[in-house]
Amino acid sequence: MTAATTLLANQVQRLQTRVDSLERERKQLLALLDLLREISGSLHYLDIVQTVARRLGNTFGLDRCSVFLAERGGGAVHLVASYEDPAIRNHVVDLSRYPELRRALETGSVVKIPDATRDPSLAGVFAVLTSRRVQSITVVPITWRDAAIGAIFLRTFRDGPAFTEGDVHFCQVVASLTAKALRNAHRFERLQLRRGEDPVGRAADRERAALVGFLRRLLDAFTTKEEPWGEGALARASTAEVDRLVGVAMTVLSQEAAAR
Repeated sequence: MTAATTLLANQVQRLQTRVDSLERERKQLLALLDLLREISGSLHYLDIVQTVARRLGNTFGLDRCSVFLAERGGGAVHLVASYEDPAIRNHVVDLSRYPELRRALETGSVVKIPDATRDPSLAGVFAVLTSRRVQSITVVPITWRDAAIGAIFLRTFRDGPAFTEGDVHFCQVVASLTAKALRNAHRFERLQLRRGEDPVGRAADRERAALVGFLRRLLDAFTTKEEPWGEGALARASTAEVDRLVGVAMTVLSQEAAAR
């Protein structure tokens, strides 16, 4: 191979690397726009953190992506969303099992462990990490006014793509957006409490209003008929059929209340 051929091959390789990098950035920007669209339209913190965990897990093909939130004043830390187990909502964690998470929350800085199965701080879980073919662990703090209020925990597969500095920066942007969305959700919740508004109570009021309207229309429809109706007719009706009609009516009432 001549020197000119070698030079050309190197240039092609650098160009291909740059193209791959630009394509990765394009996909991340699209994912960021989708994420921003979802969390900016939500005012409930569970919806926000679950969206973040799902989006990041799908974007990077992670072994694990979790969101943790910390109580004020150094209280308990809660696992509130998990990519691999969407059913998780609020689980208090033992920080002694997550030294990397504790470090991120205490320092407010990103914690990166390139090879999790060789890091001394994770010696107690080497067997678990090896069996799951874990490669790296990255913990990105979620900060608000220079205080860590939570963290995004990301764990990659050994056979998967490496977690780059660009990926870490992307996750820091996501963490910043998450903090703002959580703050907005918190303000909305406080506003509701000051106004004495209870979302569950208001939904129940709407269902009761829909029920009253439904019964009025139902009674009006039956009382306009000349046929007799009463307990005798009801006794002849099938109990199962009555139960079925009640179930249908309650479903309609819920939908009617939700639409108001």
